[in-house]
Amino acid sequence: MKVLLIDDHPLILSALKTVIEGLDESVEVIGADSAAAARLELGKHADFDLVLLDLQLGDASGFDVLDEFRAAYPALPVVVISASDRASDVIRAIDQGAMGFVPKRAGTELLSQALKLVMAGGIYVPPMNLGAEPSVAASGKAGSTQAKLAQIQQQAMASNYQASTGLESLALTPRQTDVLALLLQGKPNKIIARELGITVETVKDHVAAVLKALGVGSRTQAVLAVGQMVQHQPETMFSTWRGGTAS
Repeated sequence: MKVLLIDDHPLILSALKTVIEGLDESVEVIGADSAAAARLELGKHADFDLVLLDLQLGDASGFDVLDEFRAAYPALPVVVISASDRASDVIRAIDQGAMGFVPKRAGTELLSQALKLVMAGGIYVPPMNLGAEPSVAASGKAGSTQAKLAQIQQQAMASNYQASTGLESLALTPRQTDVLALLLQGKPNKIIARELGITVETVKDHVAAVLKALGVGSRTQAVLAVGQMVQHQPETMFSTWRGGTAS
C-alpha cells in the first residue's frame, strides 16, 4: 500500500511516517509538508492507495484541500488525521467526502484498525463527546450539527447498533446493501445507478429505505451512524457486508 501523508509539522510528519510504515512491511509512506508539495506528489505518482491529510496546513485549509482532492481524484480515499477531535470537524470532514477521521492522540492500534477499515471500503468515525463543545453547540449552524449528531448517537443506542454483529441486523436487501456501500464512498445517485445498472429513481428508493433502516435523515448522518456501528466490530461487520453484496 502506498500512502501520501500530508502534515506541515516536521516532527509529526516524521513520527507518523514511522508509525504508519511500522503497521505493515508492505506499506510505503511518502511525506508532503504542504498542500503544494502534495499536489506535486500526486502529479508525479498515479499509484497512491490512500491520502492522510492534516487539517492545519501552512499554505492551505485542510478542508479546502479535501474538497480539491475529492474532486480531482474521486477514487482515491482521503482520511483526515487531525489534532482536533471536535464533533463539528468530524462531521464536516465526512460531509466533504473523507473516508475517515483519526485524532492524532489515537494509539497505534486504533490507527491501524482505522486504516484497515478504510482500505476495506469502510469509513472510520471516532467516538465523539458531545459535551466537549459547549460554545459550538450554542451557535447557529454548528449547534444544528451537534443536535444531528446527538440524535444519531441516541438512535444508535436505542437500536442497539453497538451490540450488532453485522449489517444483517439492519435487514437490508442485497441491493440496498450495494447502494449503502456506494453511498458511503460519497458517490451520487447517478454514479450509483450506472455502477449497479439500475435507474436513478430506483437508487432513490433504495437510499430512502437505507436511511429509514438506519433511522437517519441524510447521507452524512448515515455515514456517521454506520461509522459508529463499525468501529466496535469492524472486521466482523465488513466481512459480513462484503460477503453479502450482490454487485
